[in-house]
Amino acid sequence: MKRAIKLAKLANCEIPVGAIILKNGELIASAFNRKEEYNDVTAHAEILAIREAERKLQSWHLDDCEMYVTLEPCPMCAWAIINSRIKTVYFGSYDSNYGALGSKIDLRKIANSKLKVFGGIMEDECDKILKEYFKNLRMTYIF
Repeated sequence: MKRAIKLAKLANCEIPVGAIILKNGELIASAFNRKEEYNDVTAHAEILAIREAERKLQSWHLDDCEMYVTLEPCPMCAWAIINSRIKTVYFGSYDSNYGALGSKIDLRKIANSKLKVFGGIMEDECDKILKEYFKNLRMTYIF
């Protein structure tokens, strides 16, 4: 999770989310949010990390892979994670607004998925990054 947190801090004008994917303990993909930079609504950290892992493994089957992400995945990302067959997701901050692996909804129930999910990993550190980002964003828009 420490690597994912470092990545989240690189997301300059983005919501600070970082994600990494491991296979058999080896780092095979890493990314942070780039939606604004790429002008691409799908450029979430999780999606970008999945794409990188698929290229590296030359397959969309990410069996036996684990993802660490600083924020609970949204529905788009959760569905991609489930469909890519990632084995386990570890996330930091819970997302009561958009979290799709247990907080708001749980897409695993719809998909009858065996995906294992563990939330609250280094939660305080992940929460702090998000809170600072939104605090600074609010300060930017004060006239």
